[in-house]
Amino acid sequence: MDEPAGRPDAPFTADCRARVAFEVLANRWDSVVVFTLGECGPMRPRALLARIGGIGPKVLNEALRRLEYNGLVERQAYAQAPPRVDYALTEAGRALLAPMREMGLWAARYADSVLDAQDRFTRSQQQRRRAPGSPAAP
Repeated sequence: MDEPAGRPDAPFTADCRARVAFEVLANRWDSVVVFTLGECGPMRPRALLARIGGIGPKVLNEALRRLEYNGLVERQAYAQAPPRVDYALTEAGRALLAPMREMGLWAARYADSVLDAQDRFTRSQQQRRRAPGSPAAP
């Protein structure tokens, strides 16, 4: 017999543990940082900035802090002058690389159809707003 959808132990309910995985990488840059550290190994923030491109220092710092908070990245500070800090993936961060690669394969296969669907939806919404007798847009 199927489990009722409202049960706390049912998969993908509001409080299921699988949501943690999706929420951890929901930020735009977090998955990029994880993937870059996975491909390149431990890196200093300046090297991450150069490698990733298109991300600012403040946004990178916020992403690194979030990833550290979530236990995916560890910060290693060295007592030297000038100060040196490296970031590396934890075991949990490394374990995310395989599912991320699978998501990349999904994106390579379906991104065009998703973008096409978004365009169709946007056009249909615009046409509805312009149609005679349609209510005014909010």
